[in-house]
Amino acid sequence: MRISLCFVFAFLVGLSSAFAGKHHVYFGTYTKGSDSEGIYRADFDSETGILSEAELVAEVVNPSFLAIHPDSKHLYAVSEVADFEGGGAVFKFLIDDEKLNLIGKQPSGGSGPCHLSICEESEVLGVANYGAGSVASYLIADPFIFQPAVSVIQHVGSSIHPKRQAGPHAHSINFSPDGRFAYAADLGADKIFIYRVDSETGSLTGAGEVAMKPGDGPRHFTFRPDGRYAYVINEMTLTVTAFSVDPENGMLSAIQTVSTLPVGTAAQGSTAEVVAHPGGKFLYGSNRGHDSIAVYRIGEEDGKLTRVENEPIRGETPRNFALDPTGKWLLAAGQNSNTVTVFSVNQESGELDFTGQSIEVAKPVCVRFTTPH
Repeated sequence: MRISLCFVFAFLVGLSSAFAGKHHVYFGTYTKGSDSEGIYRADFDSETGILSEAELVAEVVNPSFLAIHPDSKHLYAVSEVADFEGGGAVFKFLIDDEKLNLIGKQPSGGSGPCHLSICEESEVLGVANYGAGSVASYLIADPFIFQPAVSVIQHVGSSIHPKRQAGPHAHSINFSPDGRFAYAADLGADKIFIYRVDSETGSLTGAGEVAMKPGDGPRHFTFRPDGRYAYVINEMTLTVTAFSVDPENGMLSAIQTVSTLPVGTAAQGSTAEVVAHPGGKFLYGSNRGHDSIAVYRIGEEDGKLTRVENEPIRGETPRNFALDPTGKWLLAAGQNSNTVTVFSVNQESGELDFTGQSIEVAKPVCVRFTTPH
């Protein structure tokens, strides 16, 4: 069933007051070759936009990506390594007011896990392994244990770049809003692999694939909240591709590709994250090298993107950023400046305004919010 964007926007505007308040915000980092010791946490007030200093809450090697369960009681983190039982690792923590308490850890199903996400509809965790070019899924319904993966799928494919695309490199995995499908963007294969999700077992089965333009290097993926349109940010060509989504079989049809850089700007660096505003009106993407967030308006009827602006992050290398649950604030992680900067979001235009706030976090590469506490 399709939900109108107007309904989604009105519903989320109504929820903004409920989401307003103090949140924990967690930062995944790179520990190797840096001063970071693992996962850090700060407090964020969504009414004032004030971000506290960050403190260490769990020692983990290279916890480069995090996912927080909707109950805000459990946090999952990859350990981007290749030497845990022959590959990477995934950690499950219980969240409390003082620290993260380890519940368990499992192999990630391949080397170099770099992304994970939670299917809220069916209590399934998905993990993407960049090094191995594989994806894995876990059933996470039991809050007290962390069970092994129920499916591990090896991607196959390559593309035109002789080094970066000699083989598959799964860079992200995301679930459709209705929880029926999972989408894995694979930079090395230049494809988006589509999987059907078994809500009872947590397993994934192939449902199709979409080929990108050779050399695009698809990286991260997101949906407009109503599920009618989806967007992938292409790391190597510094573009975003918009898709319409078939609600029956989950297939994607490309409708537009736009640059993430201002008109006339020479290509530099690469892209990283892409996030849709919870109200469904705007899309944001990060540029590493240009060190900016690209802002677009999303067409309500056709899902197409119209450029709004590029906002500098006041830091270096924005690998990741996140909107707070109210959609009023954006926090950008500067991986190479060791900073997290705070921006307010104009609810009419989508434009970002730097608040002047910047805190220090060593090699931050992921930002994740809990709901208010």
